[in-house]
Amino acid sequence: MLQNVEGNYWRSMADSLHTRYVSLEADRGTIYSEEGRMLSTSIPYFNLRVDFAADGLKANNGKIFKENIDSLSICLSNLFQDRTPREYKTLLKEAYKHKDRYFLLKRDVQFVQYQAVRNFPMFRLGKNKGGLIAETKNKRINPFKLLANRTIGLSRENAQNVGLERTYDNYLKGVTGKRLMRRIAGGTFVPVEGYDIEPENGRDIITTIDVNMQDIAETALMNMMVSNEAETGTCILMEVKTGKIKAIANLGRQPDGSYWEDMNYALRVGEPGSTFKLATVIAAIEDRYVTMNDQVNLNEGRLQIGKRTVFDSEPHPGQTNVSIKHAFELSSNVGMAQLAMKCYQKKPNDFVAHLRKLKLDKTTGIDLVGEGSPVIKSTKSRTWSATSLPWMSFGYEVLISPMQTCMLYNAVANNGVMMKPYLVNAIMEYGQPVRDFDPEIVMDSICSQNTLRQVKAMLEGVVTNGTAKSLWSPYYKIAGKTGTALVANGKDGYSKKIYQSSFAGYFPANDPQFTCVVVIRNKPNAVKFYGGAVAGPVFREVADKLYAIAVEKQRPMRAAIAIDTLLAFKNGQGRDWKTILNTLNLPTQGALGNSNWVSPRVDDKKIAFTTVKQIKGGVPDVTGMGLKDALYLLENAGMRVIVKGAGKVTSQSLPGGSILGKNQTIVIELS
Repeated sequence: MLQNVEGNYWRSMADSLHTRYVSLEADRGTIYSEEGRMLSTSIPYFNLRVDFAADGLKANNGKIFKENIDSLSICLSNLFQDRTPREYKTLLKEAYKHKDRYFLLKRDVQFVQYQAVRNFPMFRLGKNKGGLIAETKNKRINPFKLLANRTIGLSRENAQNVGLERTYDNYLKGVTGKRLMRRIAGGTFVPVEGYDIEPENGRDIITTIDVNMQDIAETALMNMMVSNEAETGTCILMEVKTGKIKAIANLGRQPDGSYWEDMNYALRVGEPGSTFKLATVIAAIEDRYVTMNDQVNLNEGRLQIGKRTVFDSEPHPGQTNVSIKHAFELSSNVGMAQLAMKCYQKKPNDFVAHLRKLKLDKTTGIDLVGEGSPVIKSTKSRTWSATSLPWMSFGYEVLISPMQTCMLYNAVANNGVMMKPYLVNAIMEYGQPVRDFDPEIVMDSICSQNTLRQVKAMLEGVVTNGTAKSLWSPYYKIAGKTGTALVANGKDGYSKKIYQSSFAGYFPANDPQFTCVVVIRNKPNAVKFYGGAVAGPVFREVADKLYAIAVEKQRPMRAAIAIDTLLAFKNGQGRDWKTILNTLNLPTQGALGNSNWVSPRVDDKKIAFTTVKQIKGGVPDVTGMGLKDALYLLENAGMRVIVKGAGKVTSQSLPGGSILGKNQTIVIELS
């Protein structure tokens, strides 16, 4: 009798006694750039459910539901456009018929849509009368998409995070809350009111990344990668005096030929090639074996050592003894091998010890998970051979990451002080810092000031008299080193002729502000692969733009420099040109009045001006002008102006000087 007559009652009682707690995820903290722009944040999404057994919907024989179902169905159909009003009405009536307590109406509804639904018929009456239940969940997005995507990282459900999202996960994720859920008929669980333990929201992170600098680095790297069809590439930009990473771009070629930030190549170890020669000359000079002016034999760019041959990337016919400085400028592998054997052949472990003193056998400790472990061999290593010492001198048989290279070059730029690279300035809670990260010194001095002066001169010589002459700038000094390394490709070894192009350096050389390292792995048998031709231009593009917007913004432009004929000149008023020329302190010729209209041109490295005559009562001649000046003249003449394009005026529908009619319309086309 109990089972048959009262079974439903007792089963419902059993259901009501089944409760459980479910997790309430906290709002994940936001990752910001140094200037306060969002790099990674969470936006809310909603699962919309309906309690068709809510008190308001049961009252008066379902009066509220019956009066609102038609208008509600129309509103839902218009908003989501996935069902017709008739289909929505059928769906809602069926759920109401079964008194579904937790009916799923729509998944993954955006916040704007949720706001609209809250004001729909029936739902606007509130949860108890209208039955609407909203479950909130968060979706992680990177507003700038590609920019620093791998460094910022990803926060994913049921998968391991990467980048800063992983390193600072404990701060970002907050504290999970709890919600008591009760099982109802059909095995569905519904929330129990008043039994929530609220989650604690995650903390925010302020990074060292500058979005504008990141964009510059990413764009420069992308342009070269696309044009050379390169496989992978990285560009690191470090602030010299602090070690802050201002930009870090990582691009990998995808199967469809596009590029994406798929791996953090800045932290991957590999044979660095000729950028490693900086460590070799620091060791030899600091250990007082040589000075930069001592001679070394280039042997015309070819040297036999045992059964192996050292080659320079280009032969040096007729060149034997040159200074160590010039051998460095030419990036001679033979010169570096001769130097290493002359200084350390009897005590190779002394060379290894100096490399370790420069921290090249240690990871940088940057606040990212996944930094590769470097390899600096010694005579005790299983793979040590009679040729290991000379090959190590020019960047083979060692494994270091581009970030380690950046830290070493930055130490030279920073007057010998080695800084630890880092990516986070502070951790914030409700706008207040709870933890600050300050610059950290790894070594007070990597070498003596005497050694430092010599290696700085050698790095500057690479740009003025060596393999990076194409990077020379008349506006500021660059110091750095090119690198071109033949890299192994799995089972194919070196047969595929895959070259890694590198450039590491700093600028301005006389007052270093930024260190930049570019490493690009080219496609097999690439036509262009030298470091100065592939990685160097990326460095130069980054340096030029940063020098213009960051380094030089507080300094006057230097006078007595040749006018760049690529400057975009526009015709304009004399007083405006006088202001420009006085501000930039540029050489000129030709008289400039305050009210005359002039046309500029470059003549004998000076800006010369000719007058653009404006005939009284005639149509103004606005060709060559910017839009602002053109509109000023034409509208003051009483003309209606139609504008096409942007830039400067290339043509006008009524020629300058023609008779001006009343209320005439003129069309001007801009470049």
